Amino acid sequence: KELVVDKCLDENIADKLGEMVSITDKSSSSLINILEQHDELILNDEFKGGLEDMKLLLRYCELFDLNDCVSFDLSLARGLDYYTGVIYEAVLKGYESARCLDEQTAGDGSPGVGSVAGGGRYDHLVGMFDSKGKKVPCVGVSIGIERIFSIIESQEDITKIRTTATRVFVASAQKNLLEERILLVNELWKSGIESEISYKRNPRMLDQLQYC
Repeated sequence: KELVVDKCLDENIADKLGEMVSITDKSSSSLINILEQHDELILNDEFKGGLEDMKLLLRYCELFDLNDCVSFDLSLARGLDYYTGVIYEAVLKGYESARCLDEQTAGDGSPGVGSVAGGGRYDHLVGMFDSKGKKVPCVGVSIGIERIFSIIESQEDITKIRTTATRVFVASAQKNLLEERILLVNELWKSGIESEISYKRNPRMLDQLQYC
C-alpha cells in the first residue's frame, strides 16, 4: 500500500516486488540464479549492476569462508534516498531474536537485541556537499553501541580488552594480490590469531607500513 499510495508505484509492479521479497528459503547463490532468469528485470542496467555487486560480495565472502554466515535478503531496505548499492545488517548469533532494546530475551535467556550494525554503499551522498558535485564512492557502517554493551553486560566472564587486538598485518608489495591476502588472513583467523589486511585492491607498501 505504501509503495502504491506514497511512492505512486503501479499496483502490478508493487505486487511483483511483494512476490520477490517473500522468497526466503533459498541460498544466496540460488536467489541470484532465480533473479538472473527474470526476463523483464534482467533488461534493466541498474538491476544487472546490482546483481554483479552481489556476486562480487559473495565471492569475497567465499574467500573469507563466510558464505554460511551471509544471507541475501531481498526484503531488507535502508535509506532509499541515498544508498546506491549493496546494503547490509549484522546480527550476533544467539542475540538476534528481538527487534528493539527492552526486556526481551533470546531463547537461551540472553538479551535479544536484533541487528548490531548496518550500512551500505552511497556513492552520491558526499558529492551533495561538494560545490562541484564531485562523485566520491563510499561504503559505510554504523554500530549499535548500546546493543553491543547490552550483550557485553550479559556475559558472566568479561576478559580484559586490549586497546589494539591486532597481532599480524598481512601486507603485499605487489599488485593484484587481494585474494591471496584475504586467503592468508583467513587462515590466521582460523588459527585464533588476530590479523588485518588492507581492503584496497592495490594498496601502496608505504601506506601499509604506516598503518602498522
